[in-house]
Formats: sequence, C-alpha cells, structure tokens
Amino acid sequence: MDLPAPIHDILLVSLGSGLIVGGLGVVLLTNPIYSAFSSGLVLVCISLFYIPSNSYFVAAAQLLIYVGAINVLILFAVMFMNGSEYYNSFHFWTIGDGFTSVVCTSIFFSLIATIPNTSWYGIIWTTRSNQIIEQDLTSNVQQIGIHLSTDFYLPFELISIILLVSLVGAIAMARRE
Repeated sequence: MDLPAPIHDILLVSLGSGLIVGGLGVVLLTNPIYSAFSSGLVLVCISLFYIPSNSYFVAAAQLLIYVGAINVLILFAVMFMNGSEYYNSFHFWTIGDGFTSVVCTSIFFSLIATIPNTSWYGIIWTTRSNQIIEQDLTSNVQQIGIHLSTDFYLPFELISIILLVSLVGAIAMARRE
C-alpha cells in the first residue's frame, strides 16, 4: 500500500501505541483474562504492521493463526483454570519484580531514544538481487491465498470447528476429573 508519508507515520505510531498499551496490559494486569485479551491486542497490532508493507497474506495469516487460534486457546485455558490458587500467595513487590522493572524501563527508554532517529518511511524491504525471488514467492503466496479462500475454504473452516469442539470437549473432560 503506497501511502503518503504522514499517513504512513500516523498508522505506524497508532499501531506502535497499540503494541505498547497491549504489552503493558499483558504485564501489568493482575487478572489473567484481561492479560489474555491484551495479548490479543498485541497480536492484532503485529498482524496489522504487515499491511503497510504490502504483505496482505501474511497479515491475514497472522490474524487467523495467532489471534484466531493461539489467543483463543490461551483464553480457553485461562478461563478454565482455577484462579483462586494464584491469588492466595500474592506478594505485591519482590526483588525480581524490581530488577525486571529496571531492565524493562531501560530498554523502553533506549527504544524511545532510538525510534525518532530512524527513518521508517525510507526503509527498502528488498534488495535488487532478491526482487526476482520475492516476485516468485509473491505469486506462490497469492496462489496459496486464492486456494485457501476459494477451493479449500469449507474444509479449512470445518477443520477449525472440529478443533474448537475437540478443545472444548477435552477441557470439559478434564474439569470432571
């Protein structure tokens, strides 16, 4: 997608802000369900980063695989686990938490110092020698995308429903024991 530079920058800043907010939500929220939803926000923002670089198939695959499957699996696991055992031995602040916060804060400020000095709009994604290979891969990826969205759409959706039903059944059987 060939966007003007200001729109491209606004898109990248908004996606980056979503990544930061989601990442902070994963780390700082004490409720595991909210943390799982925050990880979903992070995964959505990561997949949307591929759209400005004209990688639509990769963006769709990221959404389907990571948000549609992995994050749903994490949410199921978090919702069916017994959460009371995690809150009984809750300590507000430990030495490891302090060390981790110092390391994360230093990495955060080093990134804040580095990001404004980088020209994100001028990054060339491929070199001249790789363009022939990239064109061949793009056509193959387009063919896979076309086949998944036309010929194999119904089997793909049926397999996802079967996996979802088997996951719910396995969790239900595990909860009985």
